[in-house]
Amino acid sequence: MKRLSGKVALITGAARGQGRAHAVRLATEGADIIAFDSCGAFKSTNYDPSTPADLEETARLVEAQGRRVVWRQLDARDFSAVKDLVVEGTRELGRLDTVVVNHGICHYGYTWDVTEENWDEVISVNLTSVWKVLKAVAPYLMGQGQGGSIVVTSSVAGVRGQPFLAPYVASKHALVGLTKTLANELGQHRIRVNTVLPGGVKTPMAGFDWNGEKGESNPFAGELNKPEIAATLGPIFMNALAEKWMEPEDVANTVAFLASDESKFITGAEFPVDCGSTAR
Repeated sequence: MKRLSGKVALITGAARGQGRAHAVRLATEGADIIAFDSCGAFKSTNYDPSTPADLEETARLVEAQGRRVVWRQLDARDFSAVKDLVVEGTRELGRLDTVVVNHGICHYGYTWDVTEENWDEVISVNLTSVWKVLKAVAPYLMGQGQGGSIVVTSSVAGVRGQPFLAPYVASKHALVGLTKTLANELGQHRIRVNTVLPGGVKTPMAGFDWNGEKGESNPFAGELNKPEIAATLGPIFMNALAEKWMEPEDVANTVAFLASDESKFITGAEFPVDCGSTAR
């Protein structure tokens, strides 16, 4: 028997990148999937957004594993829409066991150059809407009375002071604290809540296309080539392992573990999947 057989997982930001990798990996482990993504552009980002076609492809890949999938295009900032999907998805698939809150956006810039609009949008998407998803799923998991696992995607930027990413870093630090609070509150219901802290992952947000080629969406990548900046800020981006970039599936391996009963006594913890960058 596969380790997630008979279980259902809800995954946000599922259209591509890590979200798609999580959906496909959990499906290969036997889980049916509830998936959603906004599939729309944000004013604060300068990389191409996911599309409805991307989300449809994720659904196709899940079905190719022989699993059922309920998928919708919706914005996590819309609490009513998220709550309705939880109701609809659990009605169709019968239950909910795992929630992977993976969505997020990134804005690059020096802290003093970030506009109020940029700041507010990143915090709204990366923090407030994550809280809305948790607010929507927690009552269902508690009412179901069978425990569960919630995995929140933070980042190595959630425990470090990454430069050029002020709103992103602030939001990801906040997710670590939010997750610990929820882990304490839900522990009595046998619902585990943990965070994963990905390092550099080959996704469009990091400037990679689907062929794994580095693009130009991060305008501050060139800043590190300046000697005066590389000398002071370069080390924070260094890994302990020789590899600089990971595939989304590398993070999905950890998510699958946290979704499974193999991690039944782990809650309130952070799991860096970062080639050892946080060990620096």
